[in-house]
Amino acid sequence: MEKKTIGLVAHDEKKDDMVAFAKAHKDQLSQFALVGTGTTGGRVAQETGLDVLALKSGPLGGDSQIGAMIAEGRLDALIFFIDPMSALPHDVDVKALTRLATLYDIPVAYNKSTAEAVLKAL
Repeated sequence: MEKKTIGLVAHDEKKDDMVAFAKAHKDQLSQFALVGTGTTGGRVAQETGLDVLALKSGPLGGDSQIGAMIAEGRLDALIFFIDPMSALPHDVDVKALTRLATLYDIPVAYNKSTAEAVLKAL
C-alpha cells in the first residue's frame, strides 16, 4: 500500500511552530510521504530527521508546486500554518493554494489543533 502524502507549508513567523509540531508528532509523520515548500521542508527535515521532499520556496513557486500536486491527485492532506497577522507579498499564491485544496476536497489544517485532527483522520 502506497503511503499517503502530506504537504507542509508555513509562513515565516510560523516556521518554528511547524518544526515544533513535526517534532511532537514525528512518529506519526514518519508514516507518511512528506513534501514541503523550500525553507519549511528543509527545516523540518534538518531539525527532526524526517524525510521531507523540499520544493521551491513558497514565493518562488513552491506554493504553486504544492497546488499542482493537489490538482494531480498526489497530495492527500495539507498542513499550512498561516500567519494571520502579517501582510504577504505573495498572498495571491496563498489564495490559489487554499482554493485548490477546497476545490479538490483535501483536508487542510491551518493550525496545530486542526493539524492534529488531520493526522488522526488519516
